Amino acid sequence: MRTARRSGTSVAQTSDFRLRTPPNSGRRHLEGTQVKLQRKNRRALALGALAVSGALALTACGSDDTSGNSASSDSSASAQTGNIQCDDAKGQLQASGSSAQKNAIDAWVKNYTAACKDVQINYRPDGSGAGITAFLQGQTSFAGSDSALKPEEIEDSKKICTDGQAIDLPMVGGPIAIGYNVPGVDELVLDAATISEIFDSKITNWNDKKIAKLNPDAKLPDLKIQAFHRSDESGTTDNFTKYLKAAAPKAWPYEPGKSWEAKGGQSAQGSSGVAQQVKQTEGAISYFELSYAKDINTVDVKTEAAEPVKATIENATAAIGAAKVVGTGKDLALELDYTPEAEGAYPLVLVTYEIACDKGNKADTLPATKSFLNYMASEDGQGLLADAGYAPMPEEIITKVRDTISSLS
Repeated sequence: MRTARRSGTSVAQTSDFRLRTPPNSGRRHLEGTQVKLQRKNRRALALGALAVSGALALTACGSDDTSGNSASSDSSASAQTGNIQCDDAKGQLQASGSSAQKNAIDAWVKNYTAACKDVQINYRPDGSGAGITAFLQGQTSFAGSDSALKPEEIEDSKKICTDGQAIDLPMVGGPIAIGYNVPGVDELVLDAATISEIFDSKITNWNDKKIAKLNPDAKLPDLKIQAFHRSDESGTTDNFTKYLKAAAPKAWPYEPGKSWEAKGGQSAQGSSGVAQQVKQTEGAISYFELSYAKDINTVDVKTEAAEPVKATIENATAAIGAAKVVGTGKDLALELDYTPEAEGAYPLVLVTYEIACDKGNKADTLPATKSFLNYMASEDGQGLLADAGYAPMPEEIITKVRDTISSLS
């Protein structure tokens, strides 16, 4: 984790960004963030909520299947391909990283390659850590990461980014859901301290008195808890543990990071891996990006607000309204607040960044890299995110992303 060079600057106050979430980020009250969203127009209202609070947006990482991925997502059916600018892009793009954004990448690739038939894109959802490593080794044109680059990674990137360096481009947002499989329990409320003790193997049965106190009307079974965490280096794990450390520092003694530090529990690879374990294992609980929570019950998180908060795109958008940007040059990294107090603000959120060189990109892949990233950041590209289970970037931020992509060389 890196320390921000400049902190406490709102999106509206600065045009320079370099992000990091401070290890002990304080609570910032989200005043006036009341978001009433209709499902018919998620994207427009999500962006409107962020514009009102003057900030930005969110989402996650991981490692799923390791096969090259060049299409497939039902959620992209409504996206427009007529406005995609191919700009004479040709050839093959290799990319890897965050598994949290895999479903969004699938939709983007499907639409983009339908319009730009001379480009093939292979994205491997190997996890944020593996994606950054591959990028720094010069194996890929860009990487996806749910955590911003560390100072040493930026320094290493100067070896492959001739006369430049790697930068963070926030592209996808979304909540981290806590999914569970407890027969007969369709609704469940947990707070940060209880979540911490579950994932630290201190609470081991679903009828534990601490869980029962938060759920007085639930019929909690005498069932062993099966807590699953990520086996790979994961930006989702990084953001999840940042939340635990910020919201329950006494209950969670470990430092946040991409690798799992707590003892006990079971592991699985990638967002899809842990989600699948929850689906098939009675007593299971895990964390993953919301788009993987199909047919899985998710925890309502108790915060300082009066009512527990559900894991929805709308509620994550409300929390992201308090995000701040810090940095220098073209790096557009964000600082998130994991302890929001506003009603309806979901605290477990993340942003997935596309990592690319600001200068020194390979000449043979630069046109395709810029063209594809431009589509991802375009109105059409961002417009399909809500249907795919993600949150789009607010206009104020995505405009800066578009300008930065156009300047890549």
